[in-house]
Amino acid sequence: MSIVTKSIVNADAEARYLSPGELDRIKSFVTSGESRLRIAQTLTDSRERIVKQAGDALFQKRPDVVSPGGNAYGEEMTATCLRDLDYYLRLVTYGVVSGDVTPIEEIGIVGVREMYKSLGTPVEAVAQGIAEMKSAAVSMMSGDDASEAGAYFDYVIGAMQ
Repeated sequence: MSIVTKSIVNADAEARYLSPGELDRIKSFVTSGESRLRIAQTLTDSRERIVKQAGDALFQKRPDVVSPGGNAYGEEMTATCLRDLDYYLRLVTYGVVSGDVTPIEEIGIVGVREMYKSLGTPVEAVAQGIAEMKSAAVSMMSGDDASEAGAYFDYVIGAMQ
């Protein structure tokens, strides 16, 4: 839920107008909109490159994942792993655009550790893949944009641990 929606829901629940503090937070959110959209556009436009770089780095650092018996062994399973990384990159863009982690939480994080454990997938390898995406993505951005995007990657990584 964006800061705008949260503020409205909270004010309405208390049958009151938005407070000066809420209005200031909304103003800040609106003002940062151009930056958030620029970050999301960069991530979207570069998604294939980000996912490929992250996958290459992950498979180099974690050869057990692509070795016989590993969860990304073989062409089909490697493609599945990269598809999962792309999914988490998409979730990060949702968070960036909304300025909130709620879409990440509600769409794709709840129960993820349990799901991967039930599949026998090392959750730490997935988290490392997301960290590799963060590294690839932030290298394409300026300091402020990199910091903003990095926080959403960090949220997903933290949810995996």
